[in-house]
Amino acid sequence: MTAVNDVSLSVAEGELVCLLGPSGCGKSTTLRSVAGFETPDDGAVRIEGRDVTATPPNERPCTMVFQNWALFPNKTVQENVAFGLKMAGVSERERHERAAELLSLVEMSEQADARPEELSGGQKQRTALARSLAPDPDLLLLDEPLSNLDRKLREAMQLEIKEIQATLGTTMVYVTHDQDEAFTLADRIGVMNDGRLVQTGPPSDVYTDPDDRFVESFLGTTNFVECTVAPAETPQRKPSADGGLADDRVPLETPLGSSLAAPASDDLEPGDRVTASLRPERLSVSVDTDADANTADDPGAFAARATVENVLHRGSTVRYELTVGDATLFTERRMADRLDVEPGDAVMVRCGSRDVSYFGPAGARV
Repeated sequence: MTAVNDVSLSVAEGELVCLLGPSGCGKSTTLRSVAGFETPDDGAVRIEGRDVTATPPNERPCTMVFQNWALFPNKTVQENVAFGLKMAGVSERERHERAAELLSLVEMSEQADARPEELSGGQKQRTALARSLAPDPDLLLLDEPLSNLDRKLREAMQLEIKEIQATLGTTMVYVTHDQDEAFTLADRIGVMNDGRLVQTGPPSDVYTDPDDRFVESFLGTTNFVECTVAPAETPQRKPSADGGLADDRVPLETPLGSSLAAPASDDLEPGDRVTASLRPERLSVSVDTDADANTADDPGAFAARATVENVLHRGSTVRYELTVGDATLFTERRMADRLDVEPGDAVMVRCGSRDVSYFGPAGARV
């Protein structure tokens, strides 16, 4: 079985790139290949322009932070941090100074003489991070290092890692399955699925402009609506608000009681299945059901009357489940902006044309 297939990724000096994807997608295998713990059957690994594909892990200019921290139980915190420097032949004075510097950076100076068994999970993580930074690597690899921490501590450590990376300028590749973690840390995100790198880019770009349905579904939550390309000889061309002509649109039959119009594509034929994605944060819900549902001023927009099915309080937000035609959509609002509605109430739901994403039969973005 192929674990990773045709992955090509370049990381700029000083950049923090997160490889993001579900369990088993190949992200850790990719990281281990860079570290030298796995040998790729094809292709090459280059660090600072040097081909290290056949170089043993201990001779590569990179270090790694593991998911289980892998601290030496019989050594103190300071000895753990200085171990790599000791193996490299650095003098005792220099390695102690370097260890002290990094322990101060990760706020572990007071625990320098403690052993791993005396540390909390967060302290173990800080120690492992300091140990990996001690040799001043060209590249630091992190394999889901925060997955064993509770949520509050994990979020605090994310900010600390980001601050340390900005302070030191260390190039980092960080593996995670947690999209919130990736969005907090990354300069760029690489989304992986089934052993392939399916999209890379700044977090906001990948979220707002996904290449395929998998990326759209994996990043955040959304309302997928299954549609069918309506029988039509040519794409519809609708007037825009200023009287000009809007982009060509393909009319879609939907279960929403209201039509949608996808961007024109030569790959779409009448009868083809198209999936529309309406992000919950982009849905506008109003209690004014007498408002005009006409969308002529925004070709491709969606507007329909709906019925509130459920109101779910989720701490700082409220989720509204709406019946729209024969489908169910959901949207969320902050508590401060919650709607004064109850199950059974009628509302108007809208989504602008630029806020709807469409995916063809094979999953590619239309």
